[in-house]
This record gives sequence, structure tokens and C-alpha cells, in this order.
Amino acid sequence: MPEWLEAGLWGLLAGSALLIGAAVGFFARVPRRVTASVMAFGAGVLLSAVSFELIDEAHEQGGLLPVAIGAAAGALLYTGANVLLARHGARHRKRSGDEQPSEREQPGSGTAIAVGALLDGVPESVVIGASLLAGGPVSLVTVIAVFLSNVPEGLSSAAGMRQAGRTRRYVFGLWAAIALISGAASLAGYTLLGGAPPEVLATITALAAGAILAMITDTMVPEAFADAHLLVGLITVLGFLVAFALSHA
Repeated sequence: MPEWLEAGLWGLLAGSALLIGAAVGFFARVPRRVTASVMAFGAGVLLSAVSFELIDEAHEQGGLLPVAIGAAAGALLYTGANVLLARHGARHRKRSGDEQPSEREQPGSGTAIAVGALLDGVPESVVIGASLLAGGPVSLVTVIAVFLSNVPEGLSSAAGMRQAGRTRRYVFGLWAAIALISGAASLAGYTLLGGAPPEVLATITALAAGAILAMITDTMVPEAFADAHLLVGLITVLGFLVAFALSHA
């Protein structure tokens, strides 16, 4: 199989977890404590992947300066875009309760939520594709981490969309499109970054890591804390340790 196609398929696999989570969140009445606990676990998994896969790899490729520049730029870009989307109704796009506005309450919020889902998923997928550039196998830890974190993201968001009155066609059309775009972003990460100097690859990897870290603290942790209460720290550490164990298996 050509590596460019492999990169796209790995990204599609990781993105498909959004559909799995969305199906559970839309059709099942999952208690909010359970949703929040799963979100906390996913946050821990991603935190471990950012620390021991992305940032560490970027540091080995290019040193401290590209890592610092890339991570700061990623966090800045994500935060800026997130502020704009929040003003149009996408602030609580990962919330499973009634925080999401309906289209009637805030026109354009559905589009903002869709764009926000792209904002959350593309950096992860680009990194999956770029992990193949070293000539070895894909970073399975990154794929697993993104897959495991995408399940609660899809679950929580779909439950919130159902509460806001959005249709089944809208919910599953959105997440199917995001899954496909995740595959395309992973393919782009492989094809567009091929032959780039190590410092450039390090900066791009760190940029994605910074954006993911900002996303975790801005959207995933608040959803987890809202209903998991005093257990959220324990569950997050559990997710962190599971991903850490996978990276050292």
C-alpha cells in the first residue's frame, strides 16, 4: 500500500471514532456523569500523547526553539479561532447538556459548531500523517490516543446537539464529514511535509501539540469537570497512564 494512502486511512480510522461516539450520544441516554468521566479519560490520553509523543518527538527533531515557537503559535491560533467561534454559538460544542444553543436561539451556531469540530480535529490528523515521514510505521500511540479521545468528543457533542434540537441528519452528516476530513488532513500531513527540514517538521508537530493542549484545557476539561466533580482528576490520570503505558509497550 502506498504510504500516502496509508496515512489517509490511519487518519480516517482515528476520525471514525467521532461517529461511534456520536451514535452512542445521540441514540442512548448516557448519564452526564458517565459522559463527563469518559471525557476526562480522553483528556488524560491526549495529554499523555502531547507530552510523550508530539512534544518529545519535536524536541528530538529540532531542539527547544522550534518546539517553543510551534507550541506557542498553535495555542495562539487555536485560542484566537476559538474566541471567534464562541461568539457565534460554538463555545459549548463539546457539552452534553443544554448549553449548546439551537439554530433558532442563535442563527449560525450550527455552522460555527461544524467549524469548531474541524478546528479540534485537524491538528491531530496532520500529526498522524506526519508520523510516517520518518520511514517507519505510523505512531500507533498517537492514533490510539486520538481515537480514544474522539469517542467522548463525539458522544458529548452529539448529546448536546440532540438537546439543542438538531436533526439526526445534521449530527451524523457533520461527524461523517469531520471523519473524512480527518483522513484528508492526515494525508496532507504526509504529502505536504515530505522532504521538509527537521526544524520545520518539529515546528509543525509542536504547533499541533500546542493547539491540542489548548483544546483540551478549553473544551474537554470543562465538560469533564462539570459533572465528574471530585473524580475528574483521578479519571484523567488514569487516561494519562494508559496512553503512557502504550507509548512504552
